[in-house]
Amino acid sequence: MSTPGFLTVEEAARALGVTVRHVQRLAEGAEITKVARGLVDQGSVERYLAAQRQGRTRCWAEHTAWGAVAELAGRAPGWLGDAQASRVRRALRDADDADELVTRLRDRARTLTFDAHRAALPRLRAAVVGSDLTLLGLTAADPDELDGYLPADALDRVVSSLGLRPSAGGHVVLRATAFDAAVVADLVRTPVVAALDAATSTDPRVQGVGHRALSDVLRSHR
Repeated sequence: MSTPGFLTVEEAARALGVTVRHVQRLAEGAEITKVARGLVDQGSVERYLAAQRQGRTRCWAEHTAWGAVAELAGRAPGWLGDAQASRVRRALRDADDADELVTRLRDRARTLTFDAHRAALPRLRAAVVGSDLTLLGLTAADPDELDGYLPADALDRVVSSLGLRPSAGGHVVLRATAFDAAVVADLVRTPVVAALDAATSTDPRVQGVGHRALSDVLRSHR
């Protein structure tokens, strides 16, 4: 039996409706978070489920996902070639619903949760850029909580230097991406990324607001 906040790989497999080996592959690919031998972070499994939808929607590679975010936010994704940008725009126009969009854009960053000492939070906030949920009409995050993006090559250093501890119910959410940090910082401050982050929240109210905001974004983009 797993401990609270964690699942055995067998429990995760049952929750996801996949094999144990598939759960292991998800952990190896950082799509869910392995915390110890035979244990995975329950929160990461819940977020993975929240980012899924029925059907065969494929998620885009990181640079393509950020290109789609840029399109939705009214920015020019100059890193995409003309043909690829055209395909992304067409896919966004044809997207059926918010769940499809969440799935396509899931790989824009790797999401991990941690516990942190309150004294570490100021330094941690300086190391990340967070989306602004107040753009969606939600209240600002609790001052003892943090959710932000940071460069993938800085993740291990930040975790080690600030003594962060992997935790299923952790109050720190780090979203690591290898994409251009300046571009990410610009896009994360848009309502599009705020909606994406909200739509994969484990809080049903926040998730609902995120889904509605993404649906509005898709309608306005058509």
